[in-house]
Amino acid sequence: MEKSFFVNNRNKLVEMMDENSILVLFSGKAPVKSADAFHEHIVNRNFYYTTGIERENIILMITKHNDKVGEILFIEKSDPVLAKWLGEKMSEEEASEKSDVEIIRFTEDFNGFFNQLILKNDFDNIYLDLEKRDWNKLNTSGLEFAKEIKDKAPQLIIKNAYNMISDLRTIKSDEEIGNIRKAISTTNEGIKTLMTNAKPGILEYQLEAYFDFTIKTLGNSKHAFETIAACGKNATVLHYVENDSELQDNELILFDLGAQHENYCADISRTFPVNGKFTKRQKEIYNVVLKASVETMKSVKPGMPFRELNEMAKTILAEGCKEIGLIKEDSELSKYYFHGVSHYLGLDTHDVGNYDRKLEEGMVFTIEPGLYIEEEGIGIRIEDDVLVTKDGYENLSKDIIKTVDEIENFMKNR
Repeated sequence: MEKSFFVNNRNKLVEMMDENSILVLFSGKAPVKSADAFHEHIVNRNFYYTTGIERENIILMITKHNDKVGEILFIEKSDPVLAKWLGEKMSEEEASEKSDVEIIRFTEDFNGFFNQLILKNDFDNIYLDLEKRDWNKLNTSGLEFAKEIKDKAPQLIIKNAYNMISDLRTIKSDEEIGNIRKAISTTNEGIKTLMTNAKPGILEYQLEAYFDFTIKTLGNSKHAFETIAACGKNATVLHYVENDSELQDNELILFDLGAQHENYCADISRTFPVNGKFTKRQKEIYNVVLKASVETMKSVKPGMPFRELNEMAKTILAEGCKEIGLIKEDSELSKYYFHGVSHYLGLDTHDVGNYDRKLEEGMVFTIEPGLYIEEEGIGIRIEDDVLVTKDGYENLSKDIIKTVDEIENFMKNR
């Protein structure tokens, strides 16, 4: 990403801030896994969106005071001894070059600097990223700092920057869309490798390994999320991740997967027969899901309420399920379809954004109808990534084969 992208994001955020305010964002820290091992550090996406920096334990501060805007990055100080074990910390020059923030200080000095800043100036507000998706999960750095503010600087009004940044992230720039396209293109190649190597007798994770190898060979070392490789009855569990069952002849296998390019995600689901040939029953169920995918996508255009997409998908799925004798009443659909048809896509696989709004040009989201029939051992999901354009939509994953004929012809010729 060009650093101008991150500069523009900060400028937009400043415009949304009240006068006499401070914004503080944290890159986060990798949690302990076990003993002296740590989980991989995944940078706070809102911090990345405003800085372009992926290192841990870095802080961005923006002040808006007396019609002046100030920006400071606090980075970790280099330690020559630790550098021999863990590598060099980000230098002042690198941090400034990456983010285009001119003033660089050290993280260890942040508390003292912040205290002096609010002591000598009449700031009214502090904006923090207060995202909290699970009440029982550990607090983020932003939430922990909010507790400190309440205790040590009660004169400041705490405001939530999360929703402000989420609104900005919902509309993608051309550069962001380009990164998503690249992630999808790589994912496409990985899916073709899966279909080429699928066969009865191997384990789900053994087939999954072909996807991993392909995307890494193509220069994408990271997944957008943990791959779902679910054959037979396993595919009726929405977030099945064990991936350790043996593929059986005459079964379908559902893959929900995605590569990541410069932190932007692809999220694709495809379902295909292990032996390359759909049974009659598999085909008729698959075509019900396929119709819901195609018809729901056709309705995408600016001005459409986001939540109407799911209602449209449910109507099409219910109609199809009645035609094939799976249900008799629309109300029975919930037994076989129990998730939403869309979610936003971007820096996160389930990207941020408000669903109680109408579609706008520049939004990117999934269209992913499915049917999960436990008693028949059949789970099918077809998921594409869609961009809202000025007059309608573009299926960003249109090159990934998905009709019955396309799948069978490809697997016949592998």
